[in-house]
Amino acid sequence: MRKPSAGVVRSAVVLPAALAAALLLGGCAGTPKMDVKASCDYLNNDAFKPDGNQQQQSKELAEHYHEIADKVAPEIGDPIKEMAAIMDTAAASSLGAATQEQQEKLKVQFNKIGEYCK
Repeated sequence: MRKPSAGVVRSAVVLPAALAAALLLGGCAGTPKMDVKASCDYLNNDAFKPDGNQQQQSKELAEHYHEIADKVAPEIGDPIKEMAAIMDTAAASSLGAATQEQQEKLKVQFNKIGEYCK
């Protein structure tokens, strides 16, 4: 049985590493984000309305916030990620609704978004 030459083995290792680097630096690294103005326009035109009982609505809101956070500018996406986390917690609770404290935290995040989207 013939032993592969070192050049063949080296090529077999380098090719996957190069492909992985290209994917990370290229299209698979993440989706392009909107700028702040486009993000605000997007949010102002967002007509999402959750359905179902309170727990289902909280879950749908959390999922919607997660989706939006990945599309908008980071300045706006970061507060939306916080809102998604709050709604994840609310949906997982026995009532499925945001508590007064969680509502206050949501308000803080809304205000952060409001600083950019006036």
